[in-house]
This record gives sequence, C-alpha cells and structure tokens, in this order.
Amino acid sequence: MFGFFIALLSGALMSIQGVFNTQVTKTTGVWVSNGWVQLTAFAVCLAVWFFTGRDSVAAIAKVEPRYLLLGGVIGAGITWTVIKSIEGLGPAKSALLIVVAQLAVSYLIQLFGMFGMDREPFSWRKLGGLALAVVGIAVFQWE
Repeated sequence: MFGFFIALLSGALMSIQGVFNTQVTKTTGVWVSNGWVQLTAFAVCLAVWFFTGRDSVAAIAKVEPRYLLLGGVIGAGITWTVIKSIEGLGPAKSALLIVVAQLAVSYLIQLFGMFGMDREPFSWRKLGGLALAVVGIAVFQWE
C-alpha cells in the first residue's frame, strides 16, 4: 500500500515540477531551467546523503552494466521534453500522454526483461488496459 501512495505522490510531483519548470523557462530559457533543476536536485541529494546513512560514493564505479549510469542524462532529456510538451499542449494533455507513454514503455521493459528487470509473460488484460488508456487520450482530446 505504501508503494501505491508513493506512486501517486510521484505523479503529482512530476506534474507540479513540469509546470514550475515551464514557467521558469519563460524567463531563463530551457537549458538554464534544466540546469537549475539538475543542480538543485543534486544539492538536495547531497544534503539528504549527508544526514542519512552516507553510502559509499565510490560504489558508483562498480555499477554494471555501465549504461545504467545514464540516468542523469535521461533526466535532462525528461526535463526538456516535459517543458516542451507542457508549452505545446498544456499540463493536463501532456501529463496524460506522458503517463500513457510511461505505461507502454514500462510494460515492454517488463515483457522483454530489459535492463535487468524480471521478465513477465504477455497478458491480453494488460494490453487491453493500455488500449483503454489510449482511448482515454482520444476522449480527453475530443472537443
């Protein structure tokens, strides 16, 4: 149940952050805004690390496979794409499309056991749920 509430909080925070970043971009530009997001995220992580546990920073060199260390690069891409989608579509439409894309890609990752995740068998029910989400986008877009 804890994971359920954390996922809801994550979605809410992503939507709020996307709007904040888009508004900051209007004054600073997309890459200054994106850099600020990454810099402040680093500062928060550093502060939390300092006060809780202090796992070994050197352990990052032991991560295998190495491509898994590209999360920060992907994060910069996520920030840029969220800003641009909110600028073009507004927060509600962009969030809906982002969530459906997350669902589709996440299901493919599980289905094929990519990036070290456990492989999951194909399910018509889950594919139907994804299709229903796509229909939801069409209904939401309908004017």
